[in-house]
Amino acid sequence: MLNQTQTQKQQIKILPHQIQLLNIYHLTSLELEERIKDELDENPLLEENNSEASNEAKKLSKDEVQDFMSREEYIYDDVPDFRTEYQNYFSQDISSYTPLPGKIDFREDLKKQFREQYRDVILYEMADFLIDSLTDDGLLDQDVDSLSEQISFSFHQWVEKEDIEKIIQKLQQLEPPGIAARNLRECLLLKLQRLNQKRPDVKKAVHLLENYFDDLRSGHLDKIKKNLHLEDEEVKIILKLLATLHPKPIVENNDCVNTKRTIVPDFIITGEKGEFHVSLYRQRSSDLFISSQWAYTATEKGNQNGTSKDLQKYLRNKLSSAQWFINAIRERERNMLKIMREIVRFQFDYFEEGDIRRLKPMVLKNIAEKVGLDISSISRITCNKYAETDFGIIALKDLFTEGIINEDGLSISNKVIKSMIKEIIESENKSNPFTDQQIMSILASRGCSVARRTVAKYREQLQISVAHRRGLWAEIM
Repeated sequence: MLNQTQTQKQQIKILPHQIQLLNIYHLTSLELEERIKDELDENPLLEENNSEASNEAKKLSKDEVQDFMSREEYIYDDVPDFRTEYQNYFSQDISSYTPLPGKIDFREDLKKQFREQYRDVILYEMADFLIDSLTDDGLLDQDVDSLSEQISFSFHQWVEKEDIEKIIQKLQQLEPPGIAARNLRECLLLKLQRLNQKRPDVKKAVHLLENYFDDLRSGHLDKIKKNLHLEDEEVKIILKLLATLHPKPIVENNDCVNTKRTIVPDFIITGEKGEFHVSLYRQRSSDLFISSQWAYTATEKGNQNGTSKDLQKYLRNKLSSAQWFINAIRERERNMLKIMREIVRFQFDYFEEGDIRRLKPMVLKNIAEKVGLDISSISRITCNKYAETDFGIIALKDLFTEGIINEDGLSISNKVIKSMIKEIIESENKSNPFTDQQIMSILASRGCSVARRTVAKYREQLQISVAHRRGLWAEIM
């Protein structure tokens, strides 16, 4: 039997244009330029004002090349031909061309090494799969069982774990040393294998890593000295040798990898006499406009000229899309300025000097309530955005921090607590470093009461070792 029932419920639906607007909020300056370029290529009604580019071209070409030279002038001219030809394309203010260093992927280099050493074509595909599975540090962070399942699924045939282990061992013989290691212990052992095995310190270091690695990580030096029958000076020599070995096969500052990153700021913040002025690095909405000719063709009056209905319908859709896109860029820039000005107003003390100790606790909700926008919009607009200030370029996300209440009832940013912990550890006696409990007591004496586990959490976030490890390495070095 069929029944009809009437129900009432509330649903939140986001329109496609709203989703696109949120995506535009999230774009960085470089990503926005790419988005505008794609929109200009796809939409014939959208155009860009290129007056700045044309003025720049005139500036570069002005008085650079003489239009005409007589025969006598050309014969007795002492300027080499290559110099005049070079000036036809470049301004004198521009320095000579310097080629950019090439970026070589270590994975491609490993594949090339493997093919040069081993002629078995059957192994190439599995070796390529394992090489592509390496992390950016050159480590193999997956176990053999998982790799066996993945390779078998990819090749549609079962591959034994023993065969994968043999290929991993072959990869570990390639350059750089330690490549395809599964953990820190294996990475250090692979690097020690490349050294002279007749050296006593190398032999002892290998024995130590193979049998007492957990004791080494825990700092149980007395147990290591007793079991290996070593003197204090011998332990220092072995630990100094291990300290020279980098814990990762691929080092970030390797010469063959270009890791330099250029940051283009989104805002420019200038201050004078206690007042700050916030501006966009480049305002793009003023450069975009709609072609008047195509816009007229899309209207009813334009249809009188014999324009087909399909073409007019297409142009109307493109006209609506262009109008929305320009309004979206304009709204993005308006909200960016509104949010940035409120952030500067909230963190006024910090922007005066750039001292992180003057940073106030601030969350997205604080700014959302002031500017009247949703928290998700604040998050997208401030994500991956940078501001250029008098004290350098800062990331907006670094300004948002949680707070801890001190003894006076004031809220202190957790970044201030981290900077204090770092300062305390840097000024400690290296041979007798402070424990987390002692750091907690020092912070309490400065008016910041935090728990010991909070100190440990912040210390780990700062990538600082525990006290006994800091003392151990200070004793070695």
